Amino acid sequence: MILSTKYEEYMEEMDFGGSDLKAREEMAYRLLSTLPRARLAGIQRRIAPLLQFDLVGSLPPELALQIFAHLPATALLTCARVCTRWRALADDPGLWKRLCAARGWYWRRAWPALNSLEWDSDGRLKPRGGLWGGGEDEGMGEEEGMLQEEEEEGDEEMHMEEVEDSGFASMGVDVETGSTAPWLSMAALFDPTPSTSPLGKRHSAPSILPSLSTTSTTYSLQSPLTPRSPLYLAYPPKANYKLLYQTHIRLAHRIRASSFRPSFLQARSIPSPTSPIFSPIPVPHANGHTNTIYCLQLYTYPTTGVQVLFTGSKDRTIREWDLGPMGRESAGVKRVLGGVHESSVLSVCVGDGPSQARGSASSAYVVSGGSDRRVVVWELSMDGEAERERLVGVLSDHEDSVLCVRFDSERLVTCSKDRTVRTYAFPSLEPQFVLGAHRAAVNAVSLSGNLIVSGSGDRSVRLWDARTGGLVRCFEEHHSRGIASIDFSPPLLVSGSSDKHLRVFDATTGQGWTTVPDVHAAGPAVCHACGATPGAAGDVDMAEACVHTDLVRSVALGEEFVVSGSYDLTIKVWERTTGRLVTDLVGGHTGRIFCIAFDGTKIVSCGEDQRICVWDFSHGIDTSFIRL
Repeated sequence: MILSTKYEEYMEEMDFGGSDLKAREEMAYRLLSTLPRARLAGIQRRIAPLLQFDLVGSLPPELALQIFAHLPATALLTCARVCTRWRALADDPGLWKRLCAARGWYWRRAWPALNSLEWDSDGRLKPRGGLWGGGEDEGMGEEEGMLQEEEEEGDEEMHMEEVEDSGFASMGVDVETGSTAPWLSMAALFDPTPSTSPLGKRHSAPSILPSLSTTSTTYSLQSPLTPRSPLYLAYPPKANYKLLYQTHIRLAHRIRASSFRPSFLQARSIPSPTSPIFSPIPVPHANGHTNTIYCLQLYTYPTTGVQVLFTGSKDRTIREWDLGPMGRESAGVKRVLGGVHESSVLSVCVGDGPSQARGSASSAYVVSGGSDRRVVVWELSMDGEAERERLVGVLSDHEDSVLCVRFDSERLVTCSKDRTVRTYAFPSLEPQFVLGAHRAAVNAVSLSGNLIVSGSGDRSVRLWDARTGGLVRCFEEHHSRGIASIDFSPPLLVSGSSDKHLRVFDATTGQGWTTVPDVHAAGPAVCHACGATPGAAGDVDMAEACVHTDLVRSVALGEEFVVSGSYDLTIKVWERTTGRLVTDLVGGHTGRIFCIAFDGTKIVSCGEDQRICVWDFSHGIDTSFIRL
């Protein structure tokens, strides 16, 4: 005790503030060296925080965010686990908004206004006025060799015959629980409550199952707030870009795991007993197509956020399908465009009208091409409670079936069995160029900015300058047989062919991948036309087992995946960068698949069996805030 008192007096006499650092360090060391090892361990734990310095946390938020802005999403998630300060920085909306924008992911900001709702006689809020709510030409042209054979037979009137052929005549054809956004628990006011007993429990994603009930949906004051309720739609939550990013990643994982919920919008017959994945047993829609469905496209109205599906058929009509958004339980035909085409509708394209730039009423343009050689342009609009459609014009410049149509805000592009590609100013429809370099039917076109891509039965893919009509580049012998389908998102281009294979390549460098087994076996040496390289080296037998076994009729190029639909009744999903097959969808169709659409949350397909199949990867996940 006396020793302790003397030590304290000694320490008080020491002027530590005036001592130099070296002397203080030496004294601390001597004191520590007198302690037993167990005590030293305790001191080490106590001084550990003094040895650590949070440089990022000590910076002003603006500088810290500049550092975090260089990190990928996975690193931000790791940083959020360090401490409270780092979590606040890592969750900054600006960081996640930038990451989403880099991948083309945007928060949906189009919501119905309160004037689109009304109160019923029971004091409940509901949507106003139903606002929510012989051988045929099958869209393919002959291959180059087959066309010459037909010409030798002297069939000079093939262009004017009303009996339509099958196009590629040279080919033989055998016939989880959902994630919930943090802001969903902010209030509890409204929830969709059907006015009759529901037929089944519904998940949080938009309903894609047909319903036998035609009753409208009303909203109870005692119900909780949901992303589909009117008040939520009138006063949407603040954009949560971290949630948006995580939802997209979760959807990608679903696709890679083949986790989907199948359903029908329309089906003429019940599924095959060998492929019972689609349930319940589908029934024909009361107002559905009455014949083969050749084409389709998903479209979201910008001012309302309502997603719909447009389809074109052998029955000469175009139909607009409600996929069941905004709380509706039913999905069905909401509009029929007919009376103009005199034969099959082979291609349809839907896009925003000029009115969107002015923020006026909801409108869109629909362009269709048919085996009657016609290109028909419609304008669709929403004027208050009334849906209106106006016939803008009919073009009959092609000399044979119009196989594909595409347009943007400046131009319309069409292609035909007459071997030409034609361009028009849009929406004035003034003729611009006739591109006639192909030697066989032009089966598909794609438009992106000032570039047009065309694929033909002459086995070539051609790249055109839309401003001048000049040929920029030609990829001859791109496939061993005719090109059946293409999609273009610069600089990547994907093509499907009657040789049963796909090619995905960079149009500027020529690098990419292909499903041709011989190419996989040969290593890096690939297509002499485009220089495409295989995405995943490996066994040739395995490669052959993964590829399509018939003509690849439709392709779609997504952000992470490439989707292909084939006459072999299957839909395949491939990794965009490597070419690895990740999902093989079978059992939905009993006839050849003619067209597919992909929006990152679902795949929609149609074919000669008159079915419209929906392969929903977003089941149980709220996707109401994703811009599709």
